[in-house]
Amino acid sequence: MCRFVIYKGTEPVQLSHLLTRPCHSIINQSFDSRLRLDHRRPINGDGFGVGWYDPVYDEELGSQPCIFTSVTPAWNNVNLLRLAEKTKSPLVFAHVRATTAGTLSLDNCHPWSFGKLMFMHNGGIAEFHRIKRKLQNSLSDELFNMVTGNTDSQWSFALLLSKLPDPNAKGFTPSILQRAMLETIAHINALLEEANITEPSLMNFCVTDGETVVATRYISSRTDEAASLWFSSGSTFSEYAEGGHYKMSKTDKRENIILIASEPLTFEKADWMEIRTNHMVVITPKMNLLQIPIIDKFYTPPSDPKSPTRDSEFAATKGFLIPRRESHPRSPASSLQNGSH
Repeated sequence: MCRFVIYKGTEPVQLSHLLTRPCHSIINQSFDSRLRLDHRRPINGDGFGVGWYDPVYDEELGSQPCIFTSVTPAWNNVNLLRLAEKTKSPLVFAHVRATTAGTLSLDNCHPWSFGKLMFMHNGGIAEFHRIKRKLQNSLSDELFNMVTGNTDSQWSFALLLSKLPDPNAKGFTPSILQRAMLETIAHINALLEEANITEPSLMNFCVTDGETVVATRYISSRTDEAASLWFSSGSTFSEYAEGGHYKMSKTDKRENIILIASEPLTFEKADWMEIRTNHMVVITPKMNLLQIPIIDKFYTPPSDPKSPTRDSEFAATKGFLIPRRESHPRSPASSLQNGSH
C-alpha cells in the first residue's frame, strides 16, 4: 500500500526526525513494516515524495511549498538522506508509493502542489478509467493543464481545486478547504454511481495551504472499513532510546505537534488514536484538531448497530489496512520501559 505522513507543529521539525531516523519511519515502513497486512506487495518501492513550507516567509521565495520527488526506492536515495538532515519545516507532507494506477514516473509521485496548496492521496478510485473523461470535462483549462501525471490521485487534486472559489488565492480558511474536500468526494461518488461502479473507492485525501490541514479517512461503502489512518499529538516527538525508538511526549495541555499517518511512526500504543472511517480531520492554524463525520449515504452514525462492525477484508486485501492498536507489536525498548515481560 502507499503510505503518507503529515507533520504540523508550532516549531519546525528536522525532516530526518520524520523520514529517516525513526526505526518505524515512513521510509522504513516502505520496505520493512511490522504492521502491514499487505501480502500482495511486500515493499513500497515505486517512488516517494516529500513537500514542506519555509519556516519563515521570504518574499523572494514565495509562499508555495517545496517538493522533492524521486522514482527510486526511498530507502536507497542518498539525496533524501542529505536533504532530511539539513531541512526544517513546521508543515511536512511525505508519501511513499506502491503503484495502483498510473505509470512509474516523477509526474505520478505525491505530493503535488498548485500555488500555495499541496495534496496527496492514499487509496484508489474504483475503475477510474470509466469516469476519467467526465471528471476532466468539469475542469477549467487551467486546472486540466496542470495535471502532468496519469493517476486518479492527481486528477482528484485538480477536481478539488475546481471546488475552491479561487484556487490561486493567497490564503484559505479551514471552512473553505473543508467544503472543497466534501464537494470533491461527493462529485467523485456521483460519477461512480452514474457509471454503475459498485466496487468501493478508498479516498484518504489530504490537502494543506501551509496553515490548515484537511485529511479524510473515507470509503464509498456503508459496510467496509476505509484505508487506515491515525493521529498523534503532544509537546515533543523525539528519540528516547538508541536505534531510532521515538515517542510522543505530552508535558502540558497544549498541542505543539500533530501527526497524521497511514501507519503509526512509533510502537507506543498510547501515542496514536485511530481516525474513524468516513470522517474528516481538520487541523486549524491554531493547532486545534477536529474530527468531523462525512455525512452522506455511506455514513453510519454511532447509533447504527452496523457502525462498529465494518468489514476490514476489502481494505486489507487491497493492502490499505493495518491492525488496530490493540494488536500492535511493541519494540523491545518500549516493552522494557513499560515493564513488560
